[in-house]
Amino acid sequence: MDIKERNMRCTADNVEMIDMDEESFAISSSSAAESAFDVVVGCIEDIIVDEFQQLQHSFMEKYYTEFDDSDENKLTYTQIFNDYVDLLEKHLEQQLTERIPDFNMNTFIQLLMQHKEEVPVDIFDMLLTFTDFMAFKEMFLEYKAEKEGRVLDPSQDLMVTPLLSSHTKHLSSSKSQ
Repeated sequence: MDIKERNMRCTADNVEMIDMDEESFAISSSSAAESAFDVVVGCIEDIIVDEFQQLQHSFMEKYYTEFDDSDENKLTYTQIFNDYVDLLEKHLEQQLTERIPDFNMNTFIQLLMQHKEEVPVDIFDMLLTFTDFMAFKEMFLEYKAEKEGRVLDPSQDLMVTPLLSSHTKHLSSSKSQ
């Protein structure tokens, strides 16, 4: 189901209606808080698809040369991390507040910790870079390796060789005739 095609609304009976290409499905929700959490996660997905990745990419493009793969962390990493969190967290919160009038980031973070296994892995990993410096640094190191062409492409290492070549099969069938 495409995020853009999803139209979510809660009914008075706390049943979430999802409209997908002229078909409606009813999904029972156990609480209004869980329904609200699902709506916020859906909005985060929309924000990431729409503009967030470009904002993150521009930030990494600006600072990736500062990072190196050593156990020692430079003092500049702290300032870059704080700038990253400030820029992207404020952008995310502003977008969520515009889309969900009663949105509260602190409440959402509490729900996120309770339901982290329900959040798509890529969304959770992105949100983790706001709070986990090592995840943030790893993101930059992966980006730098990719920019410098140091990312291994496993498809380059694979070579498929038939056990019997067509030439061998042809010779075998010629001998038997």
